[in-house]
Amino acid sequence: MTSGPEPESSRDASSGALSGGHINHRKQAAGRVRRVKSLRYRQAKIVVLLFGGYAACYFCRADLSVATLLLVEELGKHGVSHAEAIVRVGAMSSLGVLAYALGKLFLGGLGDFWGGRLNFLIGLGGATVFTLLFASGATLPLFTFAWLGNRLTQSIAWAGLIKVSSKWFDFSSYGTIIGILSLSYLVGDAIARQCMGLLIQHGFGWRALFYFAAAVAGVLLVANVLLLRESRTQEGFSEATPNPLNLFAETKTRPRNVAALLRPLLCSRAFVLVCLLSLGCTIIRETFNTWTPVYLRDYLGYSMSDSAGMSAIFPGVGAVSVLATGWLSDRLGVNGRSLLLFLGLAATAAALLVLMSMRSSPSGSLLALIAIGAIAFCLLGPYSYLGGAFALDFGGKQAGAVSSGIIDGVGYLGGVLAGDSVARISVAFGWQGVFVTLAAISALAALGAGFLYALNARAAVTGHHLP
Repeated sequence: MTSGPEPESSRDASSGALSGGHINHRKQAAGRVRRVKSLRYRQAKIVVLLFGGYAACYFCRADLSVATLLLVEELGKHGVSHAEAIVRVGAMSSLGVLAYALGKLFLGGLGDFWGGRLNFLIGLGGATVFTLLFASGATLPLFTFAWLGNRLTQSIAWAGLIKVSSKWFDFSSYGTIIGILSLSYLVGDAIARQCMGLLIQHGFGWRALFYFAAAVAGVLLVANVLLLRESRTQEGFSEATPNPLNLFAETKTRPRNVAALLRPLLCSRAFVLVCLLSLGCTIIRETFNTWTPVYLRDYLGYSMSDSAGMSAIFPGVGAVSVLATGWLSDRLGVNGRSLLLFLGLAATAAALLVLMSMRSSPSGSLLALIAIGAIAFCLLGPYSYLGGAFALDFGGKQAGAVSSGIIDGVGYLGGVLAGDSVARISVAFGWQGVFVTLAAISALAALGAGFLYALNARAAVTGHHLP
């Protein structure tokens, strides 16, 4: 028996239901698109705030390096010889690096308990206040106190940046995001040196350099106080996804105490190795950050203002390296960072030997500038992984700040040598002695990076966290 035609009212109801379901589906899809766009906008805002704030911190660090020759001249007016003045400024620089290292080791991890935002704001605020104090000083003890305070408060800013980043971005983008944020200290350093070189060229003294740096840091401090947020969950979004191989992957809760936070890190061979790599790389980096203007002036014969401006080659070329290697490491997979670190350190050792072979010149040397740029490109990109992407790979969201603090802290313990010890080596053995020493350090670090590559490869195959 055949059924009659479906009543028109039934067809209309069925059609209406299908049409309504399709409209609801489109509305849901459009809502998801809007939500993704909203998240991307807020993530971009966070990157801009962190980038600008940390770049401003480097205005308050480059000032001493650029002003060293001016301070040496002023000490000379009070009967201090050029060599002795270099050693005194080097000693002050070393004490500042020591304060920075100790702050990273013992204070950086506070961000895992009270939040990365507070860490970041304290670092930026301290840089502003103590730079103003330095500029207003007139004696070496006050200069030293202000410089120590500056470096100590700044020591917790990077760990805060890392902690905030772990709350806003998934692990699959760590290389790119931390690469972009690592550009901040290189771009900030390069722009600061260029601007301060121009100030010197126009006749400004060393105090103007410090007031200028404090003004830049103060503006970014206000912006971050008003706009920076700790986590994307505060804006109504889901939590960021950490690296599943991190040392805290088996627990979703915050570690109960400091011992529970530190034990997995300090028992990891790969983590200890990364700390040692940070030690070697920071010695090389801090040597060039501190002494490039002096080397260009005293050894290659550039003018004071040209030496200040051209010292921006090191952080400027390094910025290109950080961006390129950060992007590349995300595409090479979990072991890409270790491979690039090995290749970069080996190439850095070779470039340092080339720089060692340069002869002193009264009129400058283009080849020496090219060698400095090559060292920056080979070293600074892979170096940026250590206290950034590697720190998040080990610590995840639970211990990202303390992981970064320990890695950078150990590194800056080595960086102490870049001040006083490098000054003494340059006076006793010349700049060739300095560069041979740095080449040996880079070669040893390259061997360590090769071993780290093997450890990472084994962890990737077994699917367990780094040993």
